[in-house]
This record gives sequence, C-alpha cells and structure tokens, in this order.
Amino acid sequence: MKTEKKKRKWLKVTGIILLVLFIGLGVYAYSVYHSLKNAVETMHQPIDRKQSEKRQEPVEFTKKDPFSVLMLGVDERKGDRGRSDSMIVLTVNPNNHSVKMLSIPRDTRTEIVGKGKEDKINHAYAFGGVPMAMDTVENFLDIPIDYYVKINMEGFKDIVDAVGGVTVQNDLQFTEGGYEFPEGKLKLNGAKALSFSRMRHEDPRGDFGRQMRQRQIIQGVIKEGASLSSLTNYSNIFKALGSNVKTNLTFEQMKDIQKNYKDAANDIQQMEIKEQGTKVDKIYYGIVSPEEKQRVQSVLKEQLEIE
Repeated sequence: MKTEKKKRKWLKVTGIILLVLFIGLGVYAYSVYHSLKNAVETMHQPIDRKQSEKRQEPVEFTKKDPFSVLMLGVDERKGDRGRSDSMIVLTVNPNNHSVKMLSIPRDTRTEIVGKGKEDKINHAYAFGGVPMAMDTVENFLDIPIDYYVKINMEGFKDIVDAVGGVTVQNDLQFTEGGYEFPEGKLKLNGAKALSFSRMRHEDPRGDFGRQMRQRQIIQGVIKEGASLSSLTNYSNIFKALGSNVKTNLTFEQMKDIQKNYKDAANDIQQMEIKEQGTKVDKIYYGIVSPEEKQRVQSVLKEQLEIE
C-alpha cells in the first residue's frame, strides 16, 4: 500500500507538470519550441484502438470539446511491459475552466474488458497494455477515455532534478528513505523530494500531513518549471519528459490544447473513490459500492458534458 501511494502521488505531480507544459505555459522562443516539438515526437506513441463507443463524434480541440486522459504510472522492466500500479483519469473542461483528477486504487475489483473476468483494475495493463487499460477504465467509469499518458515512475526523479530541485518549508523533523529532514526551508533534489513526500507514519496528522508535503512538492515543481531560470535548462526538462513519458497525443493536438484549454489548468480538483477492502478467494480487493460508483460517474459525466 505504501508503494502504491508513493506512485500515485508522483503520478499526480507528473500530471500537473504536463498540464502546465501543455496547457499553461505556451512557447516563448523558437529554440524552446523546437526542443519541445522534438520531445513530444519522442513521447508520441499511437495505439491500435477504435474510437470510444461512448462518443458519437471525435473530440475537436478547436471547438473546445471537453476530453479525458488516462494517466498510467508504470514500473517498466526489461523484457516486460511492466505493471500499472497507478491510474488517474483527467477530465478537462474549458467551459467551466477546470480539470478533475480522479485517482483509481490499483486493487479496485472490476471487469477486465477483453478478458471476460473480474480482477484488480491494474491487471488490465499487464494483460493487454494501454488499450485494455483504457477499455477497462472506460467501462468502469462509464465515460469515454479519449487519450492516455504513460509515465515511467522510476524516471520521475529526473524531472525534479531537471527543474533544479524544489524548495519546501518543512514544519516537522523526520527521517525517511535514509534522509534527514530538519524543520525549516529545505532545497530537495529528486530523490529527497520523493522521500519527503512519501512519509506518513511519523506525522501525527497522518495522510493530512503527507498531502501537505505533496502539495509543496507539486507547487515547487510548477514554480521552478515556470521560472525564467528554468528556460536555460529547458532541454534537460524536455529530455527527462521525452525519456519517461509516452502518449497518443500529437504535437499539433498539444498546441491546440494550449491555445484553447489554457484556463482549465488554473483549477485542478482532485477526486477519490471510496471503497471497502475485502478478500475474495483469499485475494485482497477494493470493492466500490453501486452508490459510490454512480456518484463518481455522475460527476465525471457532468464534467465531460455527456448524458
């Protein structure tokens, strides 16, 4: 569970960085534009998947259609597609100027589309890669999943290092991951930032304290990534993204998103699914009640402006 929370957390951080780069920042000079284009071309990885049956017409960014993105945090291994230990669905609506970010626990029990059985939702990626993961999440949430972003979680530390590290204000002295974190202002590199944000058990505030630290890391990355000083290091930032991120979004689509959905990045709302842990045939699962599933589906459908 601790590993799952760590990966889900860094998936959220990466998602916000991508939103800032693709929606919020824009292009400042030809050299930056050229490097970003090269990075996105490296990231671009189309998939063999038909348009969702839950959409009558394809998404058109020029018309400011709301759209969804499935973000997968993956442990990639040599000779193996890896494991999808984190899943987050982003629903972007330029009309209400917001993004809803839903975390789906890896142990959630649901139908695995294409396998004809119920299993943990993160197994969909292991069974059938990105297409099966998208189909399974689409069926679970009853909304179209339009695009995907796959992130190599082990490489995320490179992104933090590429922006020159982050500065945080620590209000609790603790040790985590072999690092000492005294109280006060701290400058953290990628490895230390990971350990700083994962600590929970030594904090009397529990998850609340951990979430505060996560927000500090997120805000620090955005601040450093958007600063003028980072422009001099943009090639390393784009290289880190290109090496650790894959998506079926094209460069032209990202430009359209930046142009037409910019304001949505100003309001990122995080959502969670409540579930009950139980064992089925001696295997642990997270069971989502019909009422909770309906609640989440209704919010996302409203966000995507679909019935």
